[in-house]
Amino acid sequence: GDSGFNGTNLLAGNNLTATFNETGASALTMTGVTFDAAGLSLTAASGSDFQSNPVLDGIVTALDAALTRLRTQAATFGSNLTILQTRQDFTGRLINTLQSGADDLVLADTNAEGAHLLALQTRQGLSLTALSLAAQSDQAVLTLFA
Repeated sequence: GDSGFNGTNLLAGNNLTATFNETGASALTMTGVTFDAAGLSLTAASGSDFQSNPVLDGIVTALDAALTRLRTQAATFGSNLTILQTRQDFTGRLINTLQSGADDLVLADTNAEGAHLLALQTRQGLSLTALSLAAQSDQAVLTLFA
C-alpha cells in the first residue's frame, strides 16, 4: 500500500507513462499489476487446511505460481528501470552539452575574439593590396605593348 509515488502505485494496478520527447511520440508505458492476495490468486488458509497433504500440495503450488509471477514482474520492472535510467543519462548529457555550448557563446573571451577580428582584418587588407598590385602589374605589361 505504501509503494506509490506522486499518486501512482504500479503494484496497485496504476499505469505509468514516461514521455521522452515534447511531442509524445516516444514514450514508455509501464503497466501496473495488482499484487494483493486476490491478484496473486492466493486464498486464506484455515487451520484445518494444514491437516491434508493434497490441500498442502495445492497451497504450495499456488505459492510457487505467485512467486513466479512476482519474479517475472520484478524482471519487467527492472527492464523498464534500465530503459528509464539510460534515457535519463542521455538527457542529462545532452543538457550538459547544450549548456556548455550556450556558455561558450555567451561567455566568449573578448580579448581573444578581438585578436581574431584583427587578424581577419589584416588578412583582408593584405588581400586587397595583393589584388591591387596584381591589377597594376597587368596594366604595366599592357602599356609596354601599346
